[in-house]
Amino acid sequence: MRIVVLLGPPGAGKGTQAAGLAADLGLAHVATGDLFRANVAAGTELGRLARRYMERGELVPDDVTLAMLLGRLAEPDATAGAVLDGFPRTRAQAEALDRALAERGERVEAALLIEVPEDVLVARLADRWICEAAGHIYSRAARPPRVDGRCDVDGSPLVQRADDRPETVRARLAQQLGPLADVVAHYERAGILRRIDGTGSIEAVGAALRAALGMPARSSAAWPSARPAAASGRSP
Repeated sequence: MRIVVLLGPPGAGKGTQAAGLAADLGLAHVATGDLFRANVAAGTELGRLARRYMERGELVPDDVTLAMLLGRLAEPDATAGAVLDGFPRTRAQAEALDRALAERGERVEAALLIEVPEDVLVARLADRWICEAAGHIYSRAARPPRVDGRCDVDGSPLVQRADDRPETVRARLAQQLGPLADVVAHYERAGILRRIDGTGSIEAVGAALRAALGMPARSSAAWPSARPAAASGRSP
């Protein structure tokens, strides 16, 4: 089983890149936000437990999130492995993931960090719009919908989250960059971290991610003209 972790701050483009990378590798794309929504919608025991925390505005405990993740990795489409998007977010989560995988005779193969300057992140997030139905992400500047204000996938209205406004983005980044640095240091010590310049086009960043894994470059024709990414938790 191949496990690849995709890291980056909010606005780095993890959701978009994780979906394409997983497809090219023949692996499952596992986003923690999707896991929470699926388990809550299905009314699983873990979903009901997670919902209690989410309704109180609290973080879902690491052991609950990890249990959901391991359950997802046991599903048929994840037999070959997965690209993890949105987990781990802290060093404690990274260490817990290492232990859980080691018990199964597995390990994280590579951790890919998409690096983007803070000013660029703020500009991106301030221009981010999300569909109400499923959380597909758009940018009026970089990835506009075909019909203004409507999702290409399901036709639902596009809205901007309150915490994607410039005045709140910097506060979010201040909270999240510290824990991210701890996760980066964890994988750097393990010798499996690869740094990727995330300031280029979607295609350029995707090519750099593939090169970091020793994969051949994608032809330009292989990139869809618009492939909305589903929002994964609080990080795109």
